[in-house]
Amino acid sequence: MSEKRIKIIECPRDAMQGLTDFIPTKTKAAYINQLLKVGFDTLDMGSFVSPKAIPQLQDTAEVIKLLDLKDTISKLLVIVANKRGAESAVEFDEITYLGFPFSISATFQQRNINSTIEESLSRLDEVMSTASRRNKELVTYFSMAFGNPYDDPWSAEIVAEWANKLVNTYGVKILSMSDTIGSSSPETIQWIFSHLIPNFPEVEIGAHLHTTPDKWEEKIHSSIENGCQRFDSAIKGYGGCPMAKDDLTGNMPTENLISYLNKNNIIHGLNESEFAKSMELALSVFPH
Repeated sequence: MSEKRIKIIECPRDAMQGLTDFIPTKTKAAYINQLLKVGFDTLDMGSFVSPKAIPQLQDTAEVIKLLDLKDTISKLLVIVANKRGAESAVEFDEITYLGFPFSISATFQQRNINSTIEESLSRLDEVMSTASRRNKELVTYFSMAFGNPYDDPWSAEIVAEWANKLVNTYGVKILSMSDTIGSSSPETIQWIFSHLIPNFPEVEIGAHLHTTPDKWEEKIHSSIENGCQRFDSAIKGYGGCPMAKDDLTGNMPTENLISYLNKNNIIHGLNESEFAKSMELALSVFPH
């Protein structure tokens, strides 16, 4: 077996957030309780943002109260967009990680969390301080890391410059490179991971990839070949960012990621029978 061990972050939050029909709180909790049996490193399970922005996730606090965490190894992550959200999230002992979405695309940052890049850096600082005071860890999602659908400047070099700033100026320790609209190619993935991972050995750098059905394998392969050992994914590829232009590009399907890892003898440590139950339950949770 390969010595590589891949860390998988399952993302029911990302899968649910753009759905207009409200999923009942008990249904969400039952689904997440099943996912807690699989052995994922982390579940990205909710958010503390304005209910007007993401109405689907306005019940995250209630969902957390219905979770059975006593026998799971999985940790919980929630998304926050400002200090107020962070202050709500850190009240929950059950939460380990706060996720903050940061983008080098000024257009997307405005659309996603209604702020300029400079305002977002200030928010990042506030969220990090709030998290550290309560012994929570911060995951910074680097949106538009692999391309930009708007007219904002983008290049791999600009990505590297911003990664350097986030790490060395703001102290970011976990950086999830986000393929927000599925625009990544094996070449851009290769460049970014082969440059960033060796340059920041103390930072956990992951891949939050969106993909079309014919591109998923080449994206996983390029990521792993260039040192990435942390992946965000969602069962059946459900979801995507409702604030971005990604009607055709869902999340990386978890079942595809597991298939690739099994085929290449790479350790993931998941309970595949519990994963199969989760796949089945997903059919009753999500419209299809």
